[in-house]
Amino acid sequence: MSATLFRSSAVARSALRAGASKRAASVASTSFIRGKATLPDLPYDYGALEPSISGKIMELHHKMHHQTYVNGYNTASEQLAAAESKQDIQSIIALQPLINFHGGGHVNHSLFWENLAPSQKGGGGEPGGKLKTAIESSYKDFASFKSKFNAALAGIQGSGWAWLVKDNETGQVLIRTYANQDPVVGKFTPLLGIDAWEHAYYLQYQNRKAEYFNAVWDVVNWKAVEGRLR
Repeated sequence: MSATLFRSSAVARSALRAGASKRAASVASTSFIRGKATLPDLPYDYGALEPSISGKIMELHHKMHHQTYVNGYNTASEQLAAAESKQDIQSIIALQPLINFHGGGHVNHSLFWENLAPSQKGGGGEPGGKLKTAIESSYKDFASFKSKFNAALAGIQGSGWAWLVKDNETGQVLIRTYANQDPVVGKFTPLLGIDAWEHAYYLQYQNRKAEYFNAVWDVVNWKAVEGRLR
């Protein structure tokens, strides 16, 4: 994942806790480091992925939808920092779903843009090298993998993502689906994610989402995907 997703700035907050004691007073301090999310630039023009994904969809998807996740994450993160400084446990708990949703939306989309490339600049085709070997080990061949991935996308009820992930314990690559903007975390490393939210395709494909699922393979940046397989 790109190191530019979060531009970190250190903000120190110290809390003095004095305990009544005949011998001495104890002092404890805690520092919080917060990162501010920013909208990443695309490495291609909005219209560069046509006809697979229209320029208008890319512009709305990037400038409007992704920016909303960035703004939502930053707001929730600031509120969380304030709640933590007050040790407001109820507010800390209540803010977790917002952090997950908006933070997940930011991370997921940042990976999504990197997963794509114009067909004349590396997009499309089939994976090679160790990624090809890993996919064939799990799904026999690329055609079978692609078919199963599209089936996973079509099976998402409502909004969500389908991912090719690496199991960090076994090294195996797997297809998994996640609801809403839930990010890939824990024992899995995200390799390739396809956005199945309506905002990713509806303006162009309307209710024909299967056409979008087929077309997006023509602009998948396999080099970027393989780069995440370590």
